[in-house]
Amino acid sequence: MRELVDAYFKEHGLIDHQIESYNDFIENRLQKIIDEVGYIETEISGGYKVKLGKIKVGKPVIKEADGSIRQITPMEARIRDLTYSVPLYLEMTPIIGEGEEAREGETVEVYIGELPVMLGSKICHLYGKSREELIELGEDPEDPFGYFIINGTERVLITQEDLIPNRILCEKAERSGKIVDVAKVFSTRHGFRALCTVERHPDGLLYVTFPGMPGQIPLVILMKALGAETDKDIIEAINDERFFMEIVLNIQEIREEHNINTPEEALEFIGKRVAPGQAKDYRLKRAETVLCNYLLPHLGVTKDDFPKKIRFLGIMARNALELYFGYRGEDDKDHYAYKRAKLAGDLMEDLFRYAFNQLVKDIKYQLERQTLRNKTPSIKAAVRSDILTERIKHAMATGTWVGGKTGVSQLLDRTSYLATNSQLRRIVSPLSRSQPHFEARELHGTHWGKICPSETPEGPNCGLVKNFAIMCKVTRENDDRKVIELLKSFGINEYQS
Repeated sequence: MRELVDAYFKEHGLIDHQIESYNDFIENRLQKIIDEVGYIETEISGGYKVKLGKIKVGKPVIKEADGSIRQITPMEARIRDLTYSVPLYLEMTPIIGEGEEAREGETVEVYIGELPVMLGSKICHLYGKSREELIELGEDPEDPFGYFIINGTERVLITQEDLIPNRILCEKAERSGKIVDVAKVFSTRHGFRALCTVERHPDGLLYVTFPGMPGQIPLVILMKALGAETDKDIIEAINDERFFMEIVLNIQEIREEHNINTPEEALEFIGKRVAPGQAKDYRLKRAETVLCNYLLPHLGVTKDDFPKKIRFLGIMARNALELYFGYRGEDDKDHYAYKRAKLAGDLMEDLFRYAFNQLVKDIKYQLERQTLRNKTPSIKAAVRSDILTERIKHAMATGTWVGGKTGVSQLLDRTSYLATNSQLRRIVSPLSRSQPHFEARELHGTHWGKICPSETPEGPNCGLVKNFAIMCKVTRENDDRKVIELLKSFGINEYQS
């Protein structure tokens, strides 16, 4: 066993998962966030927008009081109470005019702010250095790295445990004293998270809830609004002969109670819910926007994605009915197959997306302000880099993260070498500390090889603050298109489940 452990640690470090995650954020996800925005639209008369191009990451530097710029080492950042960070540069191209007359201006590379550097990552000066070189730079060659230096203090991002996104989970829940069968999914797209549920009530009717929609809406009406014109379309979406009568009863009940037969009538029904008292055209437009952006956003946010949403709702309805009739049991939320670990790269992605969106809003405001003062719009003058820098630095210095989470960034524990490594390998559950949550706190069979069975604090944090097992390897999220193509090559239908 000892030989096996020694062989493992010749290839892998204790903090590799954090450093690999941050490297992935720098190499792939930064550009992905820029591409999500694509353009900065303005309301300048005559047409003016800014096309966003490639983002460039520099090396850790410091700007001195005399204006000179030079490289900075982590030890200097600690001694002088500085932030160990890199400058970010973004290509921006103005597009002047509207429609076919629009023309591109000169592309400029603009400094947009600073990004804190994880020690030991590919953009750090310590990357790839030998023991002797690390000692020369004032570092301990046995230091695991994987943390940041913010205003001279060492801060570590604590891995967050989260329920799996974009996957259907089934459970029984109590609503007003009655038990309902629920199929739910945390639909996640570009950092936005929407909880969508399909519930089978004791009266046999199926209802859907999702953000942007007040209360519950019958599944049949929602499917019709998404473009299921006939009863056959709804039955085919659920695609299970066992529940044929259940679906027919749902369709009949809705027809008798609401008299809705066409997609237009269904859309009008939703419009009256989401925009009561407004003009009909506005109601229909608002209903469409809600269905695009808030219902299962991970499947897409355009009208072209409605058929996929119908199909997905059909699968959710089938799962809820299977749960009611006993064809399947409730999903175990404490099973580690239904959990995901948000590492440093994922947390930085959420933070950078939020800060960059704030910067985009400010650039739009500054450009419009320039034209109001009869000045020619200037991109360089419109970019205030401290907007991005300060938001990221503030979150990392205080631990208050996007979405109101606290304690995400913590001071690195230097009590002992073991304390440091333990903190860097910690994983924290989002559940409330004041609630019992007995099952969530208990050891689960699926923790084997992933979570340490003994290292957890006493008291209210017991079982909610955990640590990775010593030889636990955290895999990164990969593109599943290759797997889908492979399955298709075996002749498996896209909607077989």
